Amino acid sequence: MDEARRVVVTGEGPVLVFGPVDVEMPDGTRVRSDRAVTALCTCGRSRRRPFCDTSHRRRVRDTEGKKSP
Repeated sequence: MDEARRVVVTGEGPVLVFGPVDVEMPDGTRVRSDRAVTALCTCGRSRRRPFCDTSHRRRVRDTEGKKSP
């Protein structure tokens, strides 16, 4: 049996998957990543979806320091 993958859900960023991963897209196509750690976009801003391109870091902060959408 394959060893379970470790998946880390970050607070305001991507989901991190440790080890190679096959991602099935909504249309049924599959995308493979053989990286040691794969960051999957959860914010919808990435231009490389399903992979994270750190677009979530570019959100503008309002005057109280909270991130605005």
